[in-house]
Amino acid sequence: MDLLPFLLTQCLNALSQAALLFFLGVGLTLIFGIMRIVNFAHGTFYMLGAFLGYSAVRLTGSFWAGLVIGPLIGGAIGAAFEMGLLRRLYRRDESAFLMVTFGLTLVLGEIIRLLWGVNALQVELPNMFAGIVFLFDEPFPTYRLFLAGAGVVVAIAIWQFLERTRLGLLIRATSQNAEMVHALGVDVNLVRTAIFGIGCGLAALGGVLAAPLVTASLGMAGNAIIDAFVIVIIGGMGSFLGSLLAAVLVAFVQVFGNYYFPDFALAAMYMLMLLVLVIRPGGLLGKEA
Repeated sequence: MDLLPFLLTQCLNALSQAALLFFLGVGLTLIFGIMRIVNFAHGTFYMLGAFLGYSAVRLTGSFWAGLVIGPLIGGAIGAAFEMGLLRRLYRRDESAFLMVTFGLTLVLGEIIRLLWGVNALQVELPNMFAGIVFLFDEPFPTYRLFLAGAGVVVAIAIWQFLERTRLGLLIRATSQNAEMVHALGVDVNLVRTAIFGIGCGLAALGGVLAAPLVTASLGMAGNAIIDAFVIVIIGGMGSFLGSLLAAVLVAFVQVFGNYYFPDFALAAMYMLMLLVLVIRPGGLLGKEA
């Protein structure tokens, strides 16, 4: 393969991978950065989204239904969990959040196993994205182009939501000074519920989109939570733009690392994280301590 077609296809592969990582990382960025909650169950919501997408496609025959149903159910479960359990722990030590969300990981994982079984489940690609396109006479999957485009659209939508809506304003204000927001008459608990629900819904959306590529399987959660925390650490806690930039960097390291150094691709991702921490301990766009 010539150099230009190779670079183009690999860069598009990286951008499609970055979209999935962004859906996963930006949700955890909101939760971890704004609420200071170590949501250990975030990868499980990603896995849940993949299985919900599988069931939605099987029941309705529409991949688009899965893109709606998966995030809605994932977000609703996350919001209910925050209201039912996490809300009682805000005045306790932060380690309590780790233990409770780890417990949620075990519970959701067992529920998924009981409902869908232990076998990996393949989600069929929508017909309009099941083919290939030719870039400089080289074939490239249409679905990966769709993923890259979806990542751009969702990133713009989240940015506009945070910048231009009242709830987005309240989320940003709560991250700066929750006590002042409460003093102004805003129910901070509802804002926190919204943050947690949106974060879990975004993780579930990533799972739905990833399922046609990697299948819906019980092993998704472990890899997903590692990638999510790496993105949060590299980008900086609470930084939307940081999570986007980190997702792109990690995706390029993963794609080119798997091609050139497959045995050291995972180590390369950790080396990137360590390099960022040495230069900027608060992350690329996070606040320095």
